[in-house]
Amino acid sequence: MSSPLRNPTNPRNRSHRPFATPQSLSDWLKPRLPSDSFASWGVKPGTKNVHNLWLEISEGETSLADSTPPVRTVEVVIVRIIRNDGKVLIESHQELSNGDVRTRYRPLSEKMKPGESVEEAVFRAVKEELGSIIKNGNFRNFDNNESDINGVVKIVPNSYVNKVEERASASYPGLPACYVLHTVDAEVEWLPEGEFCTEEVEEYGDFDGRNIADSAVHCKKHYWMWVDSDSV
Repeated sequence: MSSPLRNPTNPRNRSHRPFATPQSLSDWLKPRLPSDSFASWGVKPGTKNVHNLWLEISEGETSLADSTPPVRTVEVVIVRIIRNDGKVLIESHQELSNGDVRTRYRPLSEKMKPGESVEEAVFRAVKEELGSIIKNGNFRNFDNNESDINGVVKIVPNSYVNKVEERASASYPGLPACYVLHTVDAEVEWLPEGEFCTEEVEEYGDFDGRNIADSAVHCKKHYWMWVDSDSV
């Protein structure tokens, strides 16, 4: 495996501002964001709430710049799963815990964990979001190492691309975002040939503060389809 996968070009060397509770984060954000935008968090269909952002920060997945407005920086692994006929797997939409449906139309994407290599993030993303449909895959013995990953997930050599995008955050209206994107092509065994649905592994299932995690909006189901590569 090439070295960029093990050592992302944008290491996590940013400082993470600590917030003791979601309320302290909310108090900090309110004067720094447009009031109408902040009030729509978790209310406007497809958005997340301040509990989600607090969990992202607490888990080291997101950092906030001390500015007005703050800038949310997050590293994301994007896995372009390609099958034999060249079609690419995309997530068409999600069913959220609050009943909303969020349109996606993008390849498998996952926020990266602190210190996680791209290779490790690819494996975790496939396991968490597609594992429920891979009936013949044995994930029990996977330990995020190359030989195990190649049993189900094969990263296409020399497909790694790194890009930084700055745009408004769809999940958190009014909060600008900087996305550090790590994209690879991959082949994954035992996926259905037609459209299918998977159930989400609870995103913060092992988080100690269960009341906070339970208050966050989370994805219950992912809906997938295969499309021509030039349409993605």
